[in-house]
Amino acid sequence: MHRMRAVLRRQRVISAGPDATVLEAAGLMTRQRIGALPILAGEDLVGIFSERDLMTRVVVPERDPAKTRVSEVMTREVVTAGVEDHVDYCIEKMKRAGCRHLPVVADARVIAMVSMRDLLRDELQEQDHEIQSLKAYLHQEPL
Repeated sequence: MHRMRAVLRRQRVISAGPDATVLEAAGLMTRQRIGALPILAGEDLVGIFSERDLMTRVVVPERDPAKTRVSEVMTREVVTAGVEDHVDYCIEKMKRAGCRHLPVVADARVIAMVSMRDLLRDELQEQDHEIQSLKAYLHQEPL
């Protein structure tokens, strides 16, 4: 059973500030091909802005993305993970919260963002390794 530390790739955290416009945040998400941004005031996590926030709080209510600040439409109650949390615990946490993106925090700083896809991919790889190990054991073959 992996911990989050094993899942994290060396990556630069792509984020936006609370004063960024929705248009700026959406452009950044599109260029970086990501579905959510942690919203940071300095190094403090103050929210998360996701594709769901964009659709439900900006597009459908017909707010102007060029004039609307991310702080007005972001999700403020952010579910986070720690580097020592187990992957399966984080998957359950995301299911309960109904979210698909999870900021990973260490020393009160966001150090990574993971998606449900990242976590499920890790779980599948771990299961595949276990299956290969069991097959090798049953057939008494080296891995």
